[in-house]
Amino acid sequence: MTRRADGFTLLEVLMALTLMAVLLAGALGGIQATIKAMDSGEASIDRVNRLRVTQEFVRHEVSRALPLAFGHDKASGTNFVFQGERDFLRFVAPMPGYLSRGGAYVQTLELARGRKGLQLLFTQHMLNGFDLDQLGKEKDEPVVLLDGIREGHFEFRTYDDRGEVGDWTPDWKDPARTPLMVRLDLSMQPETHLVWPVMDIALLLDAGAAAFNPAAGFIPQPPGEQR
Repeated sequence: MTRRADGFTLLEVLMALTLMAVLLAGALGGIQATIKAMDSGEASIDRVNRLRVTQEFVRHEVSRALPLAFGHDKASGTNFVFQGERDFLRFVAPMPGYLSRGGAYVQTLELARGRKGLQLLFTQHMLNGFDLDQLGKEKDEPVVLLDGIREGHFEFRTYDDRGEVGDWTPDWKDPARTPLMVRLDLSMQPETHLVWPVMDIALLLDAGAAAFNPAAGFIPQPPGEQR
């Protein structure tokens, strides 16, 4: 009598291998989806953290702007204490201790076109030895504080002729004075999934009434006596 050999047929082996391949493909897809979700979550956290750090840094520096001259216009005799435009501002303030070598710094914030929309750029120079006329002749690599900006602008506010807080203006007309407040309004690109709340920054020094005087430093003036 012939005995039947124990084992699997070729068809059974192929079916088992096919089932195993399907299970492994499903497991691999799940792992890849998990990794992708983790990477996306980490990237989102990084973007939010960068936005928060940028907000804190900008508020900290602008609020501590000092009425110290960083340049002089020989033609008009004007000392440059604060320059402000819709996409640019320059002022003097101390840097955070971990970034400073001591003393005040001439700081610039600028909105410039980048690969992913606008970028918020930052540059700094020590006030001691700073020459406004030489600015731009040396290649200064700016720090990108934030990118992925769809549109944005600075605005400025000070007292009006009646001594009351005036309206926001897109240009700062008197570089010999510092404003009372600075606004930074940004709209982020949709793909960043970020929202920048309108940032109104009050200068710690009531600088809306402070003017620079080469002999006496700065002279606080009552609002009604502003030029």
